[in-house]
Amino acid sequence: MALKLYTNPGNFRAFKILVAALYNGVDIDVVDLDLAAKKSTDVLAKSPAGKVPVLETPQGLLFESNAIARYIARARRDTDLYGVSFFDSGLVDAWIDFAAQEVELPATLWVYPVFGYLPHNAAVTEKAKADLGAAMEILDNHLADKTYLVGEKVTLADITVASALVYPYKIVMSPEYRAQYPHVLRWFLTIVNQPHFRAVTGDVVLAEKELVPSGAPPALALPAKGAGKKEKKEKKEKAAAPKQEKKKEEAPAKTGEDLEEQLAKEEKKKAAEHPLKILDRESPSEFVMDTWKKTYSNARSYDQAMDEFWKVFDSLGYSLWFCNYQYNSELTKLFMTCNLVSGFVQRTDELRKWAFGCMWILGEDAPGKMEIRGLWLMRGQSDSYIKSANPDAEFYTWTKVPTPVSDEDKKKVQEYWCSDDSLVGLPVLDCKVFK
Repeated sequence: MALKLYTNPGNFRAFKILVAALYNGVDIDVVDLDLAAKKSTDVLAKSPAGKVPVLETPQGLLFESNAIARYIARARRDTDLYGVSFFDSGLVDAWIDFAAQEVELPATLWVYPVFGYLPHNAAVTEKAKADLGAAMEILDNHLADKTYLVGEKVTLADITVASALVYPYKIVMSPEYRAQYPHVLRWFLTIVNQPHFRAVTGDVVLAEKELVPSGAPPALALPAKGAGKKEKKEKKEKAAAPKQEKKKEEAPAKTGEDLEEQLAKEEKKKAAEHPLKILDRESPSEFVMDTWKKTYSNARSYDQAMDEFWKVFDSLGYSLWFCNYQYNSELTKLFMTCNLVSGFVQRTDELRKWAFGCMWILGEDAPGKMEIRGLWLMRGQSDSYIKSANPDAEFYTWTKVPTPVSDEDKKKVQEYWCSDDSLVGLPVLDCKVFK
């Protein structure tokens, strides 16, 4: 008998279960339930909590999402989803409990009114923002010198906390709100861009602004003295109101699934109208990015590749940009810095057709002695495109190479794209090429 997970579509509590299953190679059949249908009622009746998700196993039903996620994570020890030691397992459990108590409650109280699952109450929303902010601050302090919550690889702790933050980051956390917690943002983007996570949630696109409930009902309040008589009077007035008005009042609120579908459509439309696509159409360039990338990869020598580059470089259609990381003093460990740069490169994938770049980690593998530098070739004359595609780009200082490019700057460009052992007088620790 195969494992069956009963859940409703888009349930964030199911994300951690399915992601853990992919990491551990556990096959799960997902049964999406319409919670208003009789079939779902029959399933929920078997669960003591009467809620989804519920996992059906050969031995019986498991309920509560964290218990199910733990069951799946413990199915294999060699993947270390529960940590590499007995103590690490305790830390994983601690962060799972933290997610349940400190993250999920305020997150749902903030997001669910937008979905139409809960009535809107301004005071409750503000309290939820503050409470979630307190949890985010704890996470931010913990992640200041760490890539993952526990140990040096993804565990169920990362999966659980990130799952609880998917909808807040997508729906309500504005750029200003999430900018307060840069270490959490770096960590979150690292986790949700892991292949196993993306297979479950798809691309997690960060909110451009805080979405608020549309047509939100008034805040709930305790009934005032004499409210009973007033309520009866309102019922009579409502019964006498035109049918058209009654129909409008009873229109169903948008569900989370409806909102997600709407957002997906908007994102698809936005992608179809990418400003660089418009630029390609309205101001075509003879410089072909794919041709340059092949030349760079296949040339007999870097000197030959750079000679070819300067022959075809279109300084009107493209621009060159140096970038320097603004927080080099916070770089403490090489493996964490490598993860930081790898994540940056991955999150720039939207510009694959229009950008090429090299990112360097320089200096010594010691706290405060590493630097991240890079040089990028990008379509257009602005750094706004990479900042729009990759939120981490805001953590870098971008300096445009003046045109026409001087001989001195040409030497710098070649050094940034073609170095091996050292760059700007510093030893090379690692390099990532975006092509």
